[in-house]
Amino acid sequence: MAENVIILGTGCAGLTAAIYAARAGLSPLVLEGGQPGGQLTTTSEVENFPGFVHGVDGNELIMNMKGQAERFGARFAWDRIESVDFSGPVKKLIGGEATYEAKAVIIATGASPRFLGIPGEKEYYGGNGVTTCATCDGAFYRDVPVAVVGGGDSACEEALFLTRFASKVYLVHRRDTFRASDIMVQRVKSHEKIELVLNVTPKQVVGGADGKVHTLEVVEKSGAVRALGVKCVFVAIGHVPNSKAFTPALDVDEGGYFIAAANTVSTKIPGVFVAGDCSDHVYRQAITAAGMGCRAAIEAERWLAGH
Repeated sequence: MAENVIILGTGCAGLTAAIYAARAGLSPLVLEGGQPGGQLTTTSEVENFPGFVHGVDGNELIMNMKGQAERFGARFAWDRIESVDFSGPVKKLIGGEATYEAKAVIIATGASPRFLGIPGEKEYYGGNGVTTCATCDGAFYRDVPVAVVGGGDSACEEALFLTRFASKVYLVHRRDTFRASDIMVQRVKSHEKIELVLNVTPKQVVGGADGKVHTLEVVEKSGAVRALGVKCVFVAIGHVPNSKAFTPALDVDEGGYFIAAANTVSTKIPGVFVAGDCSDHVYRQAITAAGMGCRAAIEAERWLAGH
């Protein structure tokens, strides 16, 4: 028998959708994917989620949300969806462990940050000096030097944002020209706190005995190695939305993000909804993902009530 609703993903979007769907009496089945809890589980402290005066551990926040969903009747299982069949009134999800059927589906599979693939990057990721979100972690690095790696609008925006906190911001890019818009480039070039480090290749992230980052090594075109003394490396080379398994059934933009109807979280397939970082390439915050999860659950409940 088909489930009322299946929710894919257990980050803030998926778990908020699970809470709302469960409270609405839909008894949702929630499938955890490759990274249960999403990116937030790699964050040691979340200071900007409302309701926590002194911040909260990312993993603790996720576990609390999961427990809240379970309290209202949400059920959890692990599987990775490999393909889908949305051609009929019952939606089919083909996973590595089983095939699932549902009347409605909420996709909250998130996005995976692109990494540089250099030594030290993964070792210091998540609270120890390597991050992919200046908005999330910038305030932890007040009055110390930091580096941003990237050459697009996002990298320039993060570098400018970090000038509010850091004593100095190195903007590191492989080329001598930027992919960012001209106005963003002019802003970073004219900011007194930002130093451009161009035509270099990041070599490795180096930490100290305290387990925290203290240096980003880059290789210049001459082959010389330059050591940038920084307390954090912000990797800003983009994200990859976890949407591949759902195409071509659902529309995505050039970046792979799901396309929803204007002012909704509804896709072109009736009864299929999207929420969180898999469809949001602008904000990518825990609280905005949670809001989208809420919207998806409410839209799914109303759609089911009408069918």
